[in-house]
This record gives sequence, structure tokens and C-alpha cells, in this order.
Amino acid sequence: MNNKKDKIDIRSLTLEALQQQFISMGEKPFRARQVYEWLWQKSCLSFDDMSNISKELRSKLNETFVINNVRINSSQVSADKTIKNSFILHDTHLIEGVLIPTTDRMTACVSSQVGCSLTCKFCATGYMERKRNLNPDEIYDQVVLIDKQARENYGIPLSNIVYMGMGEPLLNYANVLKSIERITAEDGLNMAAKRITVSTAGIAKMIRKLGDDKVKFNLALSLHAANDEKRNAIMPINEQNSLKALAEALKYYYAKTKNAVTYEYIVFDGVNDTLKDAEELARFCKHLPCKVNIIEYNPISFANFINAGEDRIEVFADYLRKQGVTTNIRRSRGKDIDAACGQLAINEKEKEASLS
Repeated sequence: MNNKKDKIDIRSLTLEALQQQFISMGEKPFRARQVYEWLWQKSCLSFDDMSNISKELRSKLNETFVINNVRINSSQVSADKTIKNSFILHDTHLIEGVLIPTTDRMTACVSSQVGCSLTCKFCATGYMERKRNLNPDEIYDQVVLIDKQARENYGIPLSNIVYMGMGEPLLNYANVLKSIERITAEDGLNMAAKRITVSTAGIAKMIRKLGDDKVKFNLALSLHAANDEKRNAIMPINEQNSLKALAEALKYYYAKTKNAVTYEYIVFDGVNDTLKDAEELARFCKHLPCKVNIIEYNPISFANFINAGEDRIEVFADYLRKQGVTTNIRRSRGKDIDAACGQLAINEKEKEASLS
């Protein structure tokens, strides 16, 4: 089993499955737990570095298994200290992850898919083909690498994780939940679930499933319009997941988890920036406990969307607040680098194509 593609991806195995593998190899089950801890607690990427494992067993591990780790392909550092990474996977696909430092938190933004099958008109990733889902360990690796960047560059560990990078997390449901299980587990990275937010473009049946699974992490919905006609135009996923269907799913989710929801809303100039739009959003917010994050947009070359003016955004936010809706304005980060979701990976691919 010398060929890498014939080896078993060791991090695809549960502890129980790994123990069975060790028994079949003539090894004691407790050795499997030792290796499992090296992989998930210590984020070890080489069997040869597992110092409490015998040389003979390390040799067996190298013969039988592979660790398909994620590596940093390139990084861009913004004047505001944001670090945008393109990561290369074992099969040479590129994804993105971002370190976002602010005064009160250190956040990792991670990807869940290579590309995206949704076609949101304002998102760079929406113009990429979805190649495949990420495995749980590939999501976990992004967190480990970004945490290392935070410690090395700013002397502060990660405090938060947002699944807001490339891809739609709820279309990679099982792997996303498994990655969160490893990130939050005591024998994993031991991060609190309340420090993790999963952002969805809105898939009603999967939001219901989050409720059935009684998840502990936070849920955010990329809303951007509380009017079906407008949302259909900028987010075609809304055609199969209407605002009514989403509202019902979110109410079900809240009833099951008691977790408030965050609505993400980019105020686009001339698209969704009127007081009537704010009124529709305020009405949508009445369905369950929630807050609104108004997000500043990073324009992309593929689309003609731009931010509404600052005065207009303030009027919009002020209206929501007067209606009793908790509203925050999130300023754009990394404006001087390829900060929009998907931009860096697209540019890297285009650079590769021009050189080949």
C-alpha cells in the first residue's frame, strides 16, 4: 500500500473505526486513542512526529494511512491587519480562509466547499463551479492554520469561527457538523460552540434539520432582501426557499434550540436600500428573536453591485432600531486586498491558467 491514493485517509475514521483498524493490524486499541489525540488535539500532520508511538508502529502508520492536510498557498495582509489566505488541498483545489482581528475578538472565516452551487449575483464564489464538498478535517485544518496565524502575528488565539467562506455550509451538512464536533470536542480543539456561527443562504429543510439536531452553535441567514421578488433576483436559491418557507423553518429552529438568529443584510445602492425595504426587513424580524448585521460590501469585477451611501445606510439602520430590532453596522475588512469571498481563489486560478 505504498501508493498514496491506496492509503486510508486516517482522519476520515472515527475513534472506534480506528481502534478496529489497529486491532486488525495486531495493535492494542489504546494505541489508536494515542494516535487520535495526536491528530485532533495536537493537530499533528506527520506520523513521524508522534513521539510516544514506537518506530515500528509509525512505520506501519506510514504504510497504511495518509494525512491529507491543508496547506497555505498564499496570503495577503491588509492595512487593517486582516489576513486573507488561499489554501491548497491534497488534490490541488484552492479554497479560502480569513483571519479577521478586531479590538474584542479574533475571528477565523472558513470555507465549507470548493466553489459553490448557488449563484448569488453579488458573490464572487457564486461565479465559480462547485467542485466538491470539504471533508471535516479540511475545515478543521483551516481553523488550526488561522489560529496559528493569529498567535504568530498578533499574539492572541482565535476567539470565534464563522462558516462564511466559500460554499454553502448546509449543502455540506454532515461534514460541517462533524468539523464542529471535532473543533468543540474535549479531545479536539475544545472551543465553545457559542463561539461558532454557521451562515446559510437559506435552505429551509436543512434549517429545520439544525433544529432537530438541537445544535449549540449560532445560525446566521444571508438575507439581503425581505421581499421575494428582490431576493429571487439577487439570490436564486430563494425561488425554491421563499421567505415564508424560511420564516417557518426559522421559527421551528428557534422552538427546538432557543437560539436567536442573525440576519446578514448588505444595503446595495438602488437595489434594497429604501425605507420600504427596511420596513419589510423589520416585519421579517418579528418572527423570532434576532439581530441584524448590516454588512459593507466588497465589490467584485463580475457584478455591478455597490454599497449604498453611508447616510442611506445610517437611515436604514436607524429605522430598524426604532422598530426595536438590534442592528449593527459591520464595516468591510481587507478592502485593499482580495477580500470578497472567492476573489483570492479565483485570482490564483487565473494566474495558474495564464502560466500554464
